[in-house]
Amino acid sequence: MSSDNTVADRLVGDARRKTARNESPALGKIAMIVGIVALVVSPISIAGWVVGATAVGLGAAALRRTAPPKQAKIGLGLGVAAIMIGVFFYTLVIALG
Repeated sequence: MSSDNTVADRLVGDARRKTARNESPALGKIAMIVGIVALVVSPISIAGWVVGATAVGLGAAALRRTAPPKQAKIGLGLGVAAIMIGVFFYTLVIALG
């Protein structure tokens, strides 16, 4: 038998990669960026809803990870704000038109 345990090394390597991926703040940054874009396009009702919902989903997924949640919370809040602004402009267009 070989003293070399490749299965254990592979499992340890996989666990380390998974832990590093869970601790990465990249998803929170992406949620924040998408939230900013959602806020910019929110006066276009449908685009604001779609991009805002995407920001909310990314923010919620980022909050489940062990990374610092600050940017994820910002992205989530911006997504919700974009959806609300989109609803406001949609209601305004219906009321005036």
